[in-house]
Amino acid sequence: MARPRVAIRFTNRRVSIRRVALFSPYALSVFGGVQEQVLAMSRELSSRSLEVLVIAPGANHIDYETPARVETFGNVLKIPANGSRAPITLSLLSSWRASRVVEQFRPDVVHFHEPFAPLVGWRTLRRHGTASVATFHRSGWGPGFQLTGPLLRYLARGIDTGVAVSEAAASTIARGANVETTVLFNGFETSRLRAFTRVATTGPTVLFIGRLERRKGADTLVRAILEQHASSELPWRLIVAGEGPLRNELVSLGGGDNDIQFLGAVSDEQKRRLLRSVDVLVAPSTHGESFGLVLLEAMAAETRVVASNIDGYRDAANAHAVFFSPGDVGDLGRALTEALSQTPATTIDEARAYAENWSMARLVDEYLEIYEQARGAYETAN
Repeated sequence: MARPRVAIRFTNRRVSIRRVALFSPYALSVFGGVQEQVLAMSRELSSRSLEVLVIAPGANHIDYETPARVETFGNVLKIPANGSRAPITLSLLSSWRASRVVEQFRPDVVHFHEPFAPLVGWRTLRRHGTASVATFHRSGWGPGFQLTGPLLRYLARGIDTGVAVSEAAASTIARGANVETTVLFNGFETSRLRAFTRVATTGPTVLFIGRLERRKGADTLVRAILEQHASSELPWRLIVAGEGPLRNELVSLGGGDNDIQFLGAVSDEQKRRLLRSVDVLVAPSTHGESFGLVLLEAMAAETRVVASNIDGYRDAANAHAVFFSPGDVGDLGRALTEALSQTPATTIDEARAYAENWSMARLVDEYLEIYEQARGAYETAN
């Protein structure tokens, strides 16, 4: 995959964007890639002296580690979606209240992440009272698009500029709602991944971070670890960080192996500490990943990466990960052995430098240009 294109910066006109409203359809209190993008963007935009409002589902205000103003609305329900469970709200009142807050904030642009995910941003999107940008993260076709196509095309009228985080996500939304997008990338705060001192391991240590559901493939990883323990005197320690419906099944599968540890859900800080205290991050998803941001986070944290050979992960890691066949326990064991060896295909330094191409600062440079384009399109149409 080609690296993200270099941002085109304004040289002859002043950037006019001063206030930005960011919508996450998913509760910020639940770990997820979209939520991380929203919070990271809010921090980067705030660091550039912009006023930022973040809106998401949720009933409680907690510390989201951002200087931006955060407003949450509606009770959160976890609804099956794309092989996962999306923490959304179905409250019409929450959508109305969010719209009122946006109107009072008077943003120069409203930025919707996954704008078609119900429901908190729908009224704001439908009213289209200011310039709007929509970022699409999801990849993979499903019956939901067929059933809701007319609704999605109606909501799409409120989008001035569309963005997709990968070619797969762009193809999905073009097919599902006829929305044309510019393909950018998922960004992350690379320096935050090295904020903590690296902790030396006492033996080979492997990390899984993600929701414990079938498509994430954690069962394949547990089986690979158990096979290694059955065939070698050198144990591999496995740390599993995450919650989900397969938790009990995975614990049972581990059979009480003392070298397999289940931490449950972890905070952003805990995740960053973990990435600095293991040898390998394993991403064993079988499908449904539009872009493997967690792979790049591990590279930025100077941790080796093993990943299943699926489109989203290949797009993210290029040659800087060791790949294995999805769901293949034996091949995952082979990949782990290779990654834990002293002669990886690429060095940790090379992988870290590669990951810097996806820095949040670079992504926000791109989005500031997109915001200007959206504002121009909105003003021309109105």
